[in-house]
Amino acid sequence: MIDFTNAIEQLNSYRGSEKKKTLIYNDHKYLVKFPDPIREKNKNISYINNAFSEYIGSNIFKIVGIKTQNTILGKYQYNGKEKIVCACEDFTDEKHVLYEFENLALSTNPDKKIETELNDIMEVIEESKMINNIETKEKFWDMFVIDSLIGNTDRHNGNWGFLLNKTTGKVSFSPIYDCGSCLNPMLEDEEIENMSQIELKNLAINCYSCIKENGKKINYMSYIRQMQNEECNNAIKRLFSNINIEEINKFIDNIECISNIRKDFYKNIIEQRYEIIKIVIAKILTLT
Repeated sequence: MIDFTNAIEQLNSYRGSEKKKTLIYNDHKYLVKFPDPIREKNKNISYINNAFSEYIGSNIFKIVGIKTQNTILGKYQYNGKEKIVCACEDFTDEKHVLYEFENLALSTNPDKKIETELNDIMEVIEESKMINNIETKEKFWDMFVIDSLIGNTDRHNGNWGFLLNKTTGKVSFSPIYDCGSCLNPMLEDEEIENMSQIELKNLAINCYSCIKENGKKINYMSYIRQMQNEECNNAIKRLFSNINIEEINKFIDNIECISNIRKDFYKNIIEQRYEIIKIVIAKILTLT
């Protein structure tokens, strides 16, 4: 694993709730995410696995063929303790600026506060004159489908967006970034080890997006099973053949610093969701 301890540090300008540093490694700029402090009240968590979630979630997007931020799993020595970190390469530069969706939402409809209600998000995409509306919808639903596979519970309006080319003025959907809230990072190995198959199945099925429909968070698997959103169905059709579950499992198995208990958990929960999507794609294809 790469040791980032002696990398050149810059003043951190990245937002978000996680502990982070801005480091230069091999002439590239990285946002380096550290294990989170305790977030849940009355829960004794000695180590939180958001670095693993960030790294695996990002790479599953890549395996499926979606443009995604480069990530590196590494280590960092701090106060005599070795911490596992995830270094996320900055994909902006002098010519390209990131604009998060929430900024687009603020400028599109000045009369309405846009949060994570699905209809509001779609309305902003449809109304905006700054983006390719059709492409953006497709990219959004592609992101939604893979977020459902990895169980990303925090794809809010501030962690997806667009790249502006300052030279040409072209705006494109940005690489996927900020996947640290997927794959249940708050669970420790001991909790996973004591989990029954029924509990694991419930965890796989009862996973909610922070995107809402009629004021309620969307249950990923229920939403996909219902097949009522044609754009979501089309995203499943576009992506399913690219979801190589064997390649995903091999990738997880080759990560040295993760326990076998956690590896098995990741593979199991992803495969359970994959099997649901597999049933859905078969139904979709029979209807087309």
